Amino acid sequence: MRLGLTGIRKTVAPDAALSRARPAVNRGFRAIAFAFAGMAVSMSLAGCDAGAPAVAVDAGASTARASVDSAAAVVRVAAHEVTHEVTQQATPGGGQSRAQVYESVRQMTALGKQLFFDPSLSGSGKLACASCHSPDHAFSPANSLSVQLGGGDMHRTGMRAAPTLKYLQSVPAFAEHYHESDDEGDESVDAGPTGGLTWDGRVDRGSDQARIPLLSSFEMGSSPAKVTAAVRAAPYAGAFRTAFGEHVFDSDDATFKAVLQALETFEQTPEVFYPYTSKYDAYLAGKTQLTKAELHGLQLFNDEKKGNCASCHISQRTLDGAPPQFSDFGLIAIGVPRNRALPVNRDPRFHDLGACGPERADLKGRAEFCGIFRTPTLRNVALKKSFFHNGIYHSLEQVLRFYAERDTNPEKFYPVSKGKVQKFDDLPQRYWANLNTEPPFDRKPGDKPALNDAEIKDVVAFLNTLTDGYKTGN
Repeated sequence: MRLGLTGIRKTVAPDAALSRARPAVNRGFRAIAFAFAGMAVSMSLAGCDAGAPAVAVDAGASTARASVDSAAAVVRVAAHEVTHEVTQQATPGGGQSRAQVYESVRQMTALGKQLFFDPSLSGSGKLACASCHSPDHAFSPANSLSVQLGGGDMHRTGMRAAPTLKYLQSVPAFAEHYHESDDEGDESVDAGPTGGLTWDGRVDRGSDQARIPLLSSFEMGSSPAKVTAAVRAAPYAGAFRTAFGEHVFDSDDATFKAVLQALETFEQTPEVFYPYTSKYDAYLAGKTQLTKAELHGLQLFNDEKKGNCASCHISQRTLDGAPPQFSDFGLIAIGVPRNRALPVNRDPRFHDLGACGPERADLKGRAEFCGIFRTPTLRNVALKKSFFHNGIYHSLEQVLRFYAERDTNPEKFYPVSKGKVQKFDDLPQRYWANLNTEPPFDRKPGDKPALNDAEIKDVVAFLNTLTDGYKTGN
């Protein structure tokens, strides 16, 4: 379904793709639990009401949302029964009651939300998490800039577009070779590099992801000391002590770690970050119908000989009935054109090679990882205003045209020098073996594009059904 380490992607039939699609409910349990599991504790919660109650997820329910939300609610409790870093009031037995656990989650979620919208955490005092991750735009940028402005003077730019923060609960930890588990698909199939929360997959936890923009010199440009000072002076400082203990401000490291944990907890709020309330979810639940154009777009999206989008952006429910994530979470190279509007690209020797650097260091020098970036979810994609890791395109029509005509009409996307198209101009030729060549990238100049104008329009119509907030009857 995605790029393997040999540079060749495995073709997967729709039924096989369905069997290998990750169940959102199961992954949601692990993802939320994992977010808390890294907290080494000052007190054990093992005696919490004799354990968490069992949850039965009805895979055949008319809507998957209720299953996911109820599962998430229990996972929040179960996760806290594992470990807990921050001192809380304990019951006489040494653990916490279930009510205390729920209250702890509630407090951290509320604090995480306040932190998310607080610009005082940044070095400039002008940039909040929400500045680049707007709730009204599915927690992606509200503007159409390829990359966002930041730094101490709010005029610095990086090299990558800000991605959505929604629907990350199902993303697995990064693995060079991903194999499905017994209950989720054929684990004999090596899906190649998969997972991680960033474009290059270099971190696995929400708290580690939050650390990156806070400390980046061209994003929020802050430091643990600045963050601590901002939180200590904030109106919610008292609530912060209540949630994390009276000694949370004793060291910058402890405060910063608590800030990251609160942000991570907030970003796992089901009804906010993975509500599954799109028209397509209602359609899968049998509560609405798609228009003729939307249905045709879905057909083209799934058709291996047309868009073939579903080979990486899985559109069908999993075998246990969980909603599709519209990503297989794999890392792939598709040869996106160089965005010459980015200041970093003024240096012709510079290339953003994704998993092999420069932002990610552990895979540096390993050619098989160069040029690959994680496949994002397409949920709420119609709300985005810039696309791909370098933000080069600004409409879904442009994106689909690139997919359909990258190889049939490369002159539309890449520079032409002395009558010759400089194809894949942002990836050194020594890494071209990593490029995806599955449909629609299996054509050559002069061939008919995989999608015509009318078909592109219908696929866009379908993609619009993936926007959350649909009300039955609209």
